[in-house]
Amino acid sequence: MPYDLAKLPIQSLLKPISEAGTALARLDERIARSEVGSGFLERCHFADACASLWIDGELVHLEDLVLHDASHDIRTPTHELTIARDVLRTRRRIAAHPPGWALTPDGLRSLRRHNVVASAPSPSLGDDDVEREVAAVQPDAVGEGEGEDNGGEVGALDAELAAIDVVLARSEAVLQRAAAPTSQSRNRDPLVYDLDWDEDARLEEWRTVLRQADHLPPVLQTVVALDAWNTLEVLQHALWLGRHLAASILRQGGVATGAHLVAINLGLKTIPVDRRRHRSREVRLLAIADGLIAAAEIGLKEHDRLALARKMMERKLLGRRTSSKLPELVDLVMATPLVHAGTVTKTLGVTPQAARRIVMELGLREMTGRGRFRAWAII
Repeated sequence: MPYDLAKLPIQSLLKPISEAGTALARLDERIARSEVGSGFLERCHFADACASLWIDGELVHLEDLVLHDASHDIRTPTHELTIARDVLRTRRRIAAHPPGWALTPDGLRSLRRHNVVASAPSPSLGDDDVEREVAAVQPDAVGEGEGEDNGGEVGALDAELAAIDVVLARSEAVLQRAAAPTSQSRNRDPLVYDLDWDEDARLEEWRTVLRQADHLPPVLQTVVALDAWNTLEVLQHALWLGRHLAASILRQGGVATGAHLVAINLGLKTIPVDRRRHRSREVRLLAIADGLIAAAEIGLKEHDRLALARKMMERKLLGRRTSSKLPELVDLVMATPLVHAGTVTKTLGVTPQAARRIVMELGLREMTGRGRFRAWAII
């Protein structure tokens, strides 16, 4: 069933959309001018990834995700933690690219790791095509030097060149086959995937909704795009990607600038599930708009908390020697939501004992409750 934009409840959405746009713009402006902006954005990546799993019904702890991202796991990573890392890396990729990249065919193809435009397939080379291409190169290259007067040396040189041409032809054919898009149901386990689920067609239908909503304000366009993604159920096993794409729409529309990717999942986490999945589209759209407002409010509170924490830690730097490692530790703590002994030792160039000592001097909170492989965060 196609997603119809003809009967949008515009009157009901005007006030929450206006409030969401104002709150998000205020948050973005504060981040752009703040000295803790980079640390705030890094914390948003981790917190939003954990919230994304929470929305999908899974629980991932922030400290576990930070340690797993730094390859310092204390136990075997769970399936949910692996998914959270994929969500984290995808969010970082979108934030690192120019605004709107994630919504382009190339961006979507890269995020999904295969072709997304069903109407523009590109031919792939099979094994028979590779052999035919290699066979077409080999005889011509080998036969070039035959019949020459100085046949010995020239024939040996031609043989070497022919061998190089064969290798180049085979490599080029293999690369073309690897880069070629694969079909929807190719090499998929029917126990895991529904082979009748045409993701390409559903994605093209969602992109059609985006084109139809192009004249709408960015916030309203984001709300409609996210509801359409959930309604159409574009991807079988990556529903979280739609929320990242919705945040990219805000960034493309100028509501969020720079590397700021709105943490939509954090806001939607505060909305009851019966509102987010209500049968009425009006209720769902209002729930998404309220989620955007909540995301902006949470972001403002977190930014103020980080700014206050930095000022409190800077007071402990007064009277310290110029060779003290505390200023570097303050910068490190503000740049990431969690630090562990290995990171402190490597970044500051101190021994593990010295790392633990200066962490205690700074008054950080121990997050893991362990004697070994401990990690600290801002109180």
